[in-house]
Amino acid sequence: MHPAPAPGRFALPRTDLFLLAVSIAGISLSAPLISATAAPPLAIAFWRNAMSVGVLGPYALLRHRAELRGIGRRALLLAVAAGLLLAVHFALWMPSLRMTSVASATALVTTTPLWTILLLRLTGERAPRPVRIGVAVAFAGVLVLTGVDLSLSPRALLGDALALGAGAAAAGYVLLGAEVRRTVSTTAYTLVCYTTTAVALLGVCLAAGTPLSGWPTGVWWQIVLLMVAAQLLGHSLSNRVVRTLGPSVTSTAILLETPGAALIAAVWLGQWPPAAAYPAVGLILLGLVLVARGGRDDRG
Repeated sequence: MHPAPAPGRFALPRTDLFLLAVSIAGISLSAPLISATAAPPLAIAFWRNAMSVGVLGPYALLRHRAELRGIGRRALLLAVAAGLLLAVHFALWMPSLRMTSVASATALVTTTPLWTILLLRLTGERAPRPVRIGVAVAFAGVLVLTGVDLSLSPRALLGDALALGAGAAAAGYVLLGAEVRRTVSTTAYTLVCYTTTAVALLGVCLAAGTPLSGWPTGVWWQIVLLMVAAQLLGHSLSNRVVRTLGPSVTSTAILLETPGAALIAAVWLGQWPPAAAYPAVGLILLGLVLVARGGRDDRG
């Protein structure tokens, strides 16, 4: 017989912890891979989503056809709106990786939980005190980091602004997606959302005159790897394990994307952030951890 766990304690499933580790590794690879891929950022964003639709579409149409036909007007409009916000997120974040360091862009784009709290505050929902403290700490880190990048170049500061905007757009995407998934399965919602994102990004690429092909075979394989690592392994696995590990453990662990991406960029691309950026990134991560823990405590 196995000994019973101590009162008030529980063991996290090892399989799901392993899947979470794979998810973090896949997400951490995303930013350095985008930075290293010799294709326009907007084109990478389009193909990443278009390929995801190509992989997900046949399964969704086979297993969820009836649900897709029966999606209500409100849920459909919200899913489309979420897809448009996701397109804004990609259109801002991917170019930011060519303008500022991977470490800065990743730290700033992971401020999504902070923007989520601010958006909820506009609807009248008040966050608990520990969460508000975390928001303040993280935004202090943002101010320090943008000051460091301004000392490097105006281009780096613009990249920071794009990454922050990407984080804000992702917050709207998350909130709308959560509302849609009250009545719609994740698969059906994801297909509508990713399809909308791909169509919107295609329109942006055509309007901007961004080439969508003509690159070496190696570039295409990098885009495929990005889709598999970030989309299928990264985000899909994190959505899978959040049911058993809980949102607090999952969201806090995903913060490891920032040091993970920075380490990969340093080793692979030789992209070492300035020494002054490390304390700023640390403040952002500390603030996000406080937000995650405060949200967990508030839920009991």
